[in-house]
Formats: sequence, structure tokens, C-alpha cells
Amino acid sequence: MVDTVEESAQNGVYKKRPFMCSLLDPNAWFKPERLHPRVESLIYWRDVKKSGIVFGAGLVTLLAISCFSVISVFAYLSLLLLAGTIAFRIYKSVMQAIQKTSDGHPFKEYLEFDLTLSQEKIQNIAGVAVAHINGFTAELRRLFLVEDLVDSIKFGVILWVMTYIGAWFNGMTLVILAFVSLFTLPKVYENNKQSIDTYLDLARSKVAEVTEKIKAAIPIGNKKPVAAETDKDK
Repeated sequence: MVDTVEESAQNGVYKKRPFMCSLLDPNAWFKPERLHPRVESLIYWRDVKKSGIVFGAGLVTLLAISCFSVISVFAYLSLLLLAGTIAFRIYKSVMQAIQKTSDGHPFKEYLEFDLTLSQEKIQNIAGVAVAHINGFTAELRRLFLVEDLVDSIKFGVILWVMTYIGAWFNGMTLVILAFVSLFTLPKVYENNKQSIDTYLDLARSKVAEVTEKIKAAIPIGNKKPVAAETDKDK
């Protein structure tokens, strides 16, 4: 079975999206119906114990990577995991020998778990990835070649703000902040959805109003109606 979830609605019908695409799409974080059920359960803390374990382990790993090399962190975590599984295997074997039971391998369930990637899943992931890459490339072309002057100016402002963000934080710090946001902001939004939506709608209306004023004030890209030009020529 392909590990997917519904993506975006078109005429009330949602498209299927892979697990990782569901996780890496910030726009979907605040729309549980667009998330994979496992992602939705984790970041909305449906199971507090499971979410706490994933959040704590992920945060510790990211903090370790920020202080040490990725190779060192990977090696130490793998050694810790290997030591734990060996100790547990020996413990279960001793207990089976003492109790004279035949429970079998303690990790039998995980050893039989199918980890192979089906062709259908790979094609699904590749299709979603290609669609995102094409959309991203087309949007960059539109912004850099100034198809819409106001949008390009707003893009320039965003890039200018990013220069300051880059001066304040390094890449790993931003990854840690994004990880913490993933496990906090969606739940905060869910608990305060009505009041947050009110302020967001107000902010959007103000931005739209300012954008319209800027477009009206800038003559570039404002085309005269064909009928008006015809009357003027006459």
C-alpha cells in the first residue's frame, strides 16, 4: 500500500501525497486534513507520549549535530542503539532459557517488516517532487524577470530580510527552530484558531490594500484598455 495522504483539493477532491511531502510542506502544518495521519498525530500531540519521545529525540539529535560533526553523532547514536538491541536480545534469550519458553526472536516483528520501495511509491514521490520543482522554477523565473513589478519588489524585500536572518542565525539553528515550530505552532493555532484567523484576515486585508495602492501608483505594467486607445486615436 502506498504511504500517501490527500494533498490539495480540486473541485472538492484531494490528491494523494507521500508521507515526507506531507511533513515538509509548512502550508499543510495548519491544515490537519492535508497531513498524513501519522504526521498529524505527531505534531498535534494526539498521543502525548509518542509525540514527546519523537520531539525529544529529534531535538537532542539536532542539538548534538550543531555541536559535533554529523559523522560523530551518527556513529555514537548507532553505537547506543546497537548496544541496546544486543543487551535486550541477550536478556530475552536468558529469560527464555530460564523460563524454558520459545517466544522466538524478540525483534521478529521488525525483521519481517517490509522495507522495500514499490515502483508505485517511487513514481508517486517522483511525480510530486517534479511538480514542486517545476512550480518553484517557474515562480523564480517570474520574480527575477519582473513579470509583476510589485511581486518582484516584495520578493526583494524578503531576500533583504533573509540577509539579516543569515547574519543572526546559521543553517543548523534555523533547522532547529523549524523543528521546534513544527511541534508547537500547529497546536497553538488549533487551540486559538478563531482569534488567530481574525488577526490574519486583518493583516491580509491591509497587505492587499497597500499592494493595490502601490500597483495604482506605479505606471509600469498598467495597460490601457484597448477601447480607450481606439477612441484616443480617433
